[in-house]
Amino acid sequence: MISYVQVRTEKRQRGRIAFVTVDNAAKLNSLTGEAMDAFAHAFRELAADEGLRCAVLTGAGERAFIGGANIDEMAQLASPAAARAFIEKVHGCCQAIRDLPVPVIARIDGYCLGAGLEIAAACDLRVASARAVLGMPEVKLGLPSVVEAALLPALVGWGRARWMLMTGETFTAHDAQRWGLVEAVYPAEELDLGIETLATSLLDAEPRAVRAQKALMRRWEELPMSAAIEAGADAFEETYRSEAPRRAMAAFLAERKAAKSGR
Repeated sequence: MISYVQVRTEKRQRGRIAFVTVDNAAKLNSLTGEAMDAFAHAFRELAADEGLRCAVLTGAGERAFIGGANIDEMAQLASPAAARAFIEKVHGCCQAIRDLPVPVIARIDGYCLGAGLEIAAACDLRVASARAVLGMPEVKLGLPSVVEAALLPALVGWGRARWMLMTGETFTAHDAQRWGLVEAVYPAEELDLGIETLATSLLDAEPRAVRAQKALMRRWEELPMSAAIEAGADAFEETYRSEAPRRAMAAFLAERKAAKSGR
């Protein structure tokens, strides 16, 4: 049986990082139904790891992050019900990313199209190589962009989202950065260094606070402003049920005092 999703973890001084690779390089890492089942399962398993600090999602090879849902398979969908079952697998992958309690970084190199861009949008942070090519080409295949394409207006604005989804045209990593779709762009040979820098910043933060922040931001997406502010106050109160914030602030104050005395 072919394994379409590879997972490895690295133990660091401050916790573990998971590296998840979609491994179908010969087909631009396109997502078959089987691959999507494996993808969602991998993220559900990672969610149980309490020592996990962040995950990095990438595609095998240098040609694509994820080139989209597998068109050969979509062309063979025999009924509306089969089509719905297939697209719900795309949503299941995105949902598994969003349900992971820790941040997920999309490492985007090469093509990031259709379902691949939806999956990138579902990640918490996106870092791309300068050679990345992004787009939502579904309308050119007779389909609307659906499921987690709904995340795009919040990332790039309604006008850009309409252009992306209604024209199906591709755009560059630098365009994506200007629009707020990716957080950073690096030359291809420096991409992994950029990913490592970002992952280190996440590891430097207090782990419970980072998990609480991701959970809170998920709630913000669906709440009106007044309720979002109240949810934030609830989350702040909840953190004080552990000693983590007091320890973190005590360490900060001690470091600041040492720095002042060393002047």
